[in-house]
Amino acid sequence: MSDELFAAFLKLDGRRCLVVGAGRIAESKIESLVRCGADVRVVAPEATEAVQEAAREGKIVWEQRAFKPSDLTGVFLVVAATSSRELHEAIFAQARREGILCNAVDEPERCDFYYPAVVRRGPLQIAVSTSGRAPVLAAHIRKQLEEQFGPEYGPFTEKIGRVRNEMMADGASPQERLARLQELCAGRPSGDTAGGADETAAGKVYFVGAGPGDPELLTRKAWRLLQSADAVLHDALVSPEILQLIGAQAKIIDAGKRCGSHSVTQEHIHEQLIAHARAGRKVVRLQGGDPLVFGRAGEEMAALRDASIEFEVVPGVTSASAAAAAAQISLTNRKLASKLIFLSAHRCKGDFAADWASLARRDATLAIYMPGRHYADIARKLVQAGLPAETPCVIVSQASTPRQLILRLDLASLPELPEPPAPALLLVGEVTRAEAVEAATAWGAGGETVEKEAFR
Repeated sequence: MSDELFAAFLKLDGRRCLVVGAGRIAESKIESLVRCGADVRVVAPEATEAVQEAAREGKIVWEQRAFKPSDLTGVFLVVAATSSRELHEAIFAQARREGILCNAVDEPERCDFYYPAVVRRGPLQIAVSTSGRAPVLAAHIRKQLEEQFGPEYGPFTEKIGRVRNEMMADGASPQERLARLQELCAGRPSGDTAGGADETAAGKVYFVGAGPGDPELLTRKAWRLLQSADAVLHDALVSPEILQLIGAQAKIIDAGKRCGSHSVTQEHIHEQLIAHARAGRKVVRLQGGDPLVFGRAGEEMAALRDASIEFEVVPGVTSASAAAAAAQISLTNRKLASKLIFLSAHRCKGDFAADWASLARRDATLAIYMPGRHYADIARKLVQAGLPAETPCVIVSQASTPRQLILRLDLASLPELPEPPAPALLLVGEVTRAEAVEAATAWGAGGETVEKEAFR
C-alpha cells in the first residue's frame, strides 16, 4: 500500500459537502468549504456562535441533531469534526463503501484527504502537506512562504493570466506564449503591482538595511526584496548568511568600498544604480546595519533624485543596537547615561577627528562605529579629554553572527588590543560595566583567546 499522496486542487463550487460537528475545530473546515462555493450542510446537536451566524446568514445549512447514516446520501465529501472516535470510524467506513471522500480531524488513518497549510495570494495558492504527520511543521513552512510570496503575488498572477489569455486570443504560437510568460515570471512582482502599475516599465531602487548579520534580524520587507530583486549591490561587510538569501535570478554586484585598497568608486556605484533602474529592474542597495547610519545613502539618494529615479528606504537594525543586545547592555540608563552619542571613526585619509571635549562625558554612552586601527588613538584622546583610564568599554565584533566576539575591557587596555575582525563596534561608558564579569577577553594573534585583567 502506497503512502504517496496525489496532490490536486478540487473545484467544490455547487458540490454538496457535509461537516459533522460544529465546534471550534469545525469552524475553519466549514469556512474553507464556504470560501470555495461548496453547498455546505452541518450536522451537530450544538454549534459555536460563528457557525450559528453562518447559518443565519444563509452561508450554510445547520441541522441541530445527531448524525445519521442517511446524511451521507448525495454527498461529495465529508468532514468528521467531533470528539467521538467511534463516530468518526463509522462515518469513515460508510464513506469508503459509498465512494465519498472523508476527512476525520486529527485522525490520519481515517482520512482520504488532508487539509494543507495554504498561502493564498488571489488565484495563486501554495499548499503544504506533511501527509497528516506534522501539521505544526506545515504551518511553520506556510509562514516562511507567506514572507517569500507577499500580497503582490495576487495581482501579479492576475496580470500573467491576462497576458496569457490575450496572446491566446491573438493566435500567438505556443513558443511565443511560453517565451513571453517566462519573461514576465522572471521579472518578479513589486509592491506597485497591486496598484495596477507595470513593474517592468520603470525600475526602482531600494536602500535595504542588512542589519548586523543574522538573517533573522532582517525585516520581512527586506527579506522579500532580497528574494525578488533583479540586481543587488552590496557592501563589503554584509554577512555571507544575508547574501545567501538573494534570489537566484538576481545579478549580485560587490560594491564594497575598502580602505587602503583598490575598490569601487562612489561615482561608479551611482552609475550602476541609475543604469539598472533605467533598464526597468528592481534594484536593492544592500548595506550593513541601517542604510541611514554612517553609510553613503545620502549621496546615493541625491544622485537618484538628480536622475529622476524612484527609490525607497527599508531600515535595518543598526550596529549599536545589535552590539548592545549581544553584550546584554542597555545603551541608556536613568542613573548612569542619559545621553547616547553615535560617531564614526572611519577615515580612509587623515586622522580620526572629533570634538573630544564634548565626547568625554561620564553621563553618556559612546557608540563608536568602525573603530578600525584607531583604538589606541581613541583611548588616548578620551583620557586626555577627561575620562578616567578605568572607564569600562566593550567591543563587539561581527555581532549576531556565529563569529561574534565580545571583548570587555577599559580605556587603559585599548592601546594593547590587536584589531578584532570587522565589522566591530566600540561602546564606551558606565553602562558597559559588567560587575559579574571576573575576566575579560581580547582577540589575540592567530585567533586564540587570551585573558585580560577585568575592570572593577
